[in-house]
Amino acid sequence: MTGGDAMLIWRGAEWRFASAQARTAFEMAPERLAPAFGGYCAYAASRGYLAPTIPEAWTVHDGRLYLNASLRARELWLQDIPGNIAKGMANWPAILG
Repeated sequence: MTGGDAMLIWRGAEWRFASAQARTAFEMAPERLAPAFGGYCAYAASRGYLAPTIPEAWTVHDGRLYLNASLRARELWLQDIPGNIAKGMANWPAILG
């Protein structure tokens, strides 16, 4: 499959997918399938600030993708996922500035 077949612009960002089927699935439910907290570190969001993420530090919880800034941040995130989600949601989107 060529990259153009599996590319989509959503909310101003270019998203690339492994297949046209994956792109179509995303198009049907982007709010559910896109990383929570805009792709910023979920643990940082729970603490009230923004941090970039790395591909290795991720978690799927209740069908939602959460990214973290490091494997250590992911360890901290995993200690209380529901509580961290609640804290992050209380901070979001005000921490965007």
